[in-house]
Amino acid sequence: MIRRSQEFRIEMQGRRSLRDFSDREVPLELVLNAIATASLAPSGANKQPWTFCLIGDPVLKKQIRVLAEEEERISYEGRMSERWLKDLEPLGTDHNKPFLEKAPYLIVVFKRINEESEEGTKLNNYYVNESVGIAVGFLLAALHHAGLCTLTHTPSPMSFLQECLQRPQNERPYLLIPVGFADESALVPDISKKTEKEYLISYF
Repeated sequence: MIRRSQEFRIEMQGRRSLRDFSDREVPLELVLNAIATASLAPSGANKQPWTFCLIGDPVLKKQIRVLAEEEERISYEGRMSERWLKDLEPLGTDHNKPFLEKAPYLIVVFKRINEESEEGTKLNNYYVNESVGIAVGFLLAALHHAGLCTLTHTPSPMSFLQECLQRPQNERPYLLIPVGFADESALVPDISKKTEKEYLISYF
């Protein structure tokens, strides 16, 4: 058990957010298996308040890129505070998002804020943000385990995703995840994670 936990920790240490994707074809089954793994996550009252939209259509990916870049441009030019922009400097990001077209797949995760019965009555979902967050964690780990790269992308606001994917009113965009292989010339920022002393407080 300890060996398996160490091996998994080491595997996950190799996961990095990627913005330089290859257009190399990705076997669809890899992505479908990862989404199926995410659907097994625990959720409040087992309501499973998520929808995963898998996008491989080039025309739709182009549309999403155009809409996302417009929202991002507005954010970088006025919505974001100076502190926020300074925190982003080490990552070298801007409003240009070519990975939204080049990555073979996009996964848009929606949170379902409620359900509707056959009679039209609204039914509650519980701990929606927490439940969907756990499912996304499963998804990212499963995609990495399969040998694929990802990016957690959150253009703000994301309401355009609900409109262009024609999702119902009880669903809200939660996260946009490009999926694929790394480009041969891919670079990632030289950043580090917190040490155990910084993230763990033990009580024994």
